[in-house]
Amino acid sequence: MKHSLGAGLRLAFRPWVEGREHVPAEGPAILASNHLSFSDSFFLPIMLDRKVTFIAKAEYFTSPGVKGRLTAAFIKGVGQLPVDREGGRDAAEAAIRSGISVIERGELFGIYPEGTRSPDGRLYRGRPGGLARVALATGAPVIPVAMIDTEKIQPPGKVMPKLMRPGIRIGAPLDFSRYEGMENDRFILRSLTDEVMYAIMKLSGQEYVDVYASVAKRALAEEAAAARVGPQERIRERLSGLRDRSEGGAEGRKDGAEGDEEPRPRA
Repeated sequence: MKHSLGAGLRLAFRPWVEGREHVPAEGPAILASNHLSFSDSFFLPIMLDRKVTFIAKAEYFTSPGVKGRLTAAFIKGVGQLPVDREGGRDAAEAAIRSGISVIERGELFGIYPEGTRSPDGRLYRGRPGGLARVALATGAPVIPVAMIDTEKIQPPGKVMPKLMRPGIRIGAPLDFSRYEGMENDRFILRSLTDEVMYAIMKLSGQEYVDVYASVAKRALAEEAAAARVGPQERIRERLSGLRDRSEGGAEGRKDGAEGDEEPRPRA
């Protein structure tokens, strides 16, 4: 991927990188990044000399059709690991075990603490499960990463990508050895995650929102649905009201005509 697709992406988009020296030349580390675009999982690995293994949502591995099969083949080919985001606790545990196995092999493990792409370019609250538990279980350093402007390359609804320079800022590794043996303490998991998200915010310059991105996505989808349905419902109500008044007026005219009619004289 680095030498085929990666070469083309580097040539076309010319991504810039700051802080590449913070990624160790060997040994395990966790790359914790914000998540603005599907392309994040392309631009970060191609700009590093080492392989980065991400966990990816299971839908990328099971989507139907030609496009789905090509996507699955590519995702598998670059070594990404599937995680079922709807699978509850068992799926989360499987993702954590996968991350730990990557670290135990001495490799780089990439993770998006937000859990999903940002719906509006802002930085959302990190989920404390995967990142914190893998870090505490392995003792691996956590390297904060900020993807810059990748969401502008191919906004939702756009088929052709926009040729522009995205960026990557890599921060200094964070050491959480002070929390060793405390991976089951939910307050420690929350504290570690918040510290990483703060470091990402400082690197990216994004506005921080203290809610989960998945919650924000649902709220935006509900607002969009209400905006689409609302006017139609109002039109239906207005037409219904006009019809009711029209029928009421017709009945009134009919009753009035019958009541006002003068009786005919009998022969």
